[in-house]
Amino acid sequence: MTDTPDVTQLLRQVSDGDEDALARLIPVVYRELRSLARAQRRKGTSDTLNTTAIVHEAYERLVRSSVDYASRNHFFHVAARVMRGVIIDNARKYLTDKRGSGQRPLPLDEAIVVPDDPPERLVALDDALTELEALSPRQAQIVELRYFVGLTIPETAEVMDLSEASVKRDWTAARAWLHKSITGTA
Repeated sequence: MTDTPDVTQLLRQVSDGDEDALARLIPVVYRELRSLARAQRRKGTSDTLNTTAIVHEAYERLVRSSVDYASRNHFFHVAARVMRGVIIDNARKYLTDKRGSGQRPLPLDEAIVVPDDPPERLVALDDALTELEALSPRQAQIVELRYFVGLTIPETAEVMDLSEASVKRDWTAARAWLHKSITGTA
């Protein structure tokens, strides 16, 4: 996650109404979102959305929002939430689809990816993460950035302006809490 060109500066220029800045920002943000979505596909968190679909849906939601991004870090906090929404909405839609016993035909290139998390597990994770957010917003943000966006510990620490040790500690605590919440076990 490099800052070439300076995403923060471009975001500020866009919020000031600079159309040229928007033209320069879109390719940079699109590349980063695509990279994040590709990481999600490798993790198998979405078996019915391809990388392009995740990016386009996330990008559409980001553009439609009226958020003034204060910084690159703020943008990635919002992007994490949006990507989580795209993936969870897709999982919920998949679960409500009754045709074909919930099975969807997949194009050949998508059929190669074997999902690690079935839609039921993603929805349970989302419900538990919503509960965790009420208890510890910081831990919930770390889970969003690590799980849904695919950031590493150092990248998460950079985006959240925390030490790597704090991110590791919160990541461990959040995973334990989520496991207990989802499975009902300690």
